[in-house]
Amino acid sequence: MEKLMITTIQTNLHWENKTANLEMLGKKVLGIAEKTNVVLLPEMFSTGFSMQPALFAETMEGETVNWMRQLAKQKNIILGGSIMVSENDVYFNRFIWMQPNGQFGFYDKRHCFSLAGEDQHYGSGNKRTIASVGGWKINLQICYDLRFPVWSRQQLQQDEQNNFNPEYDVLVYVANWPERRSSAWKTLLQARAIENQSFVFGVNRVGNDGNQIYHSGDTMVVDPMGEVLYQNSHNEDIHTITIEKNKLREVREKLPFWKDADGFMIVD
Repeated sequence: MEKLMITTIQTNLHWENKTANLEMLGKKVLGIAEKTNVVLLPEMFSTGFSMQPALFAETMEGETVNWMRQLAKQKNIILGGSIMVSENDVYFNRFIWMQPNGQFGFYDKRHCFSLAGEDQHYGSGNKRTIASVGGWKINLQICYDLRFPVWSRQQLQQDEQNNFNPEYDVLVYVANWPERRSSAWKTLLQARAIENQSFVFGVNRVGNDGNQIYHSGDTMVVDPMGEVLYQNSHNEDIHTITIEKNKLREVREKLPFWKDADGFMIVD
């Protein structure tokens, strides 16, 4: 696929009300009129950024995962976003990447937000997840991960012809990032795009959460040069954008900075 169509949903969320959120988001997803390949929802889209996983976490056979499976099939899309998951007596903030055929991948948030006590309630993921869509490679990340550039840093991969190429093409952050630190959010999204020479999608919520913390959204799409292709603040919004491989190739071929990058290994 030379072109990939991705839809971002920037929305308010009903605090710790799964039923209301799934109903609301279902209507929004089914109401998307444009053709799209991928629909992205915010972090913890079924509850808001809650520290009560004992009350609201589900298994991978639970209602929300099944809701994602049915919606992805009905709309013929890939549906992505994070929810609370319980697995082997540990809770995770898990980004689920649901395909229309019912198969899925997932990524567990690596960097738990200690300022809000997330590290006291959730386990930390230990591996990156890079999804594939029609030849596009997409690195899945969650909110606070944005502050830690090593975790998202491009690594070179060797292909069958022994050529080395960047590991991924698109970097996605789903978030509940508060308005009080929106400057960091916007700056770091652009930085991640520039340093990794990839498209970057940052999908955030709007409105107050149950702790009266306001979120301004600032959902953004950034190109591999760091240019902002789309941004929306404060409003609920559903936006579909088409990204093109030609742009990616042009940047990486004319400015092959990735070839000069330092090699490294992430050690747990």
